[in-house]
Amino acid sequence: MIFIFITYLHLLFDNFIVLNDNAEYWQIGFQDPATPIMEGIINLHHDLMFFICVVSIFVSWMLGRTLWHFNKLKNPTSSSLTHGTLIEIIWTITPAIILLIIAIPSFSLLYAMDEIISPAITIKTLGHQWYWSYEYSDYFNKEDESISYDSYMIPEEDLENGQFRLLEVDNRMVIPINTHVRVIVSAADVLHSWAVPSLGVKCDAIPGRLNQISLFIKREGLYYGQCSEICGINHGFMPIVVEAIKLPQYISWISNKLNE
Repeated sequence: MIFIFITYLHLLFDNFIVLNDNAEYWQIGFQDPATPIMEGIINLHHDLMFFICVVSIFVSWMLGRTLWHFNKLKNPTSSSLTHGTLIEIIWTITPAIILLIIAIPSFSLLYAMDEIISPAITIKTLGHQWYWSYEYSDYFNKEDESISYDSYMIPEEDLENGQFRLLEVDNRMVIPINTHVRVIVSAADVLHSWAVPSLGVKCDAIPGRLNQISLFIKREGLYYGQCSEICGINHGFMPIVVEAIKLPQYISWISNKLNE
């Protein structure tokens, strides 16, 4: 009976559940992960939610039991007990053990997020007021010039059917799937932040400083992000679009860019 009820709910709400690589209306969960780092972040979140639920239920039960059994009506004469060695040892050691259990996967994830694994491609991302520019410094044309271009948001009146308002750009950042990519992030004027939720990355763009992040995208698609650092009046109008394609298509795209 329960299985039939769950199946009915699934069919009823199936048309309303959309898993996409950009934010949905009233979304309260994560976007679909496209990198091992984002998968690790989601798994760590789910693990932590287990401990949070257990601790919350236990503490709520203890508080409710205390309020119910130990009040003026049921206990006119209060207890003279002030210390309990055993219970104090338990409520000190138990949280410490829980924190140790949480620390092991979280430290592993933090190390993986900062690790740069022999990148095959390096892309420089530069934040401006209020657009992004990208430079592929690994490739040069006959004039010894690298591939570089600016990425501006497409105005609402120029959007085509199926494009997202405030998220589409005229020139996307293109990278291949199943390839280690290093992204060097900086800024030309004020603080910015290059963030793409589906990829599990958020890197501050600081003038005069180079920060770096590593990407390893596992599937093709379009991944949307935005500047996540208040950078002026048009802060909300400098989106990020990462297009992940297969390696042969990426080689063709690079070849076309070099011949422009």
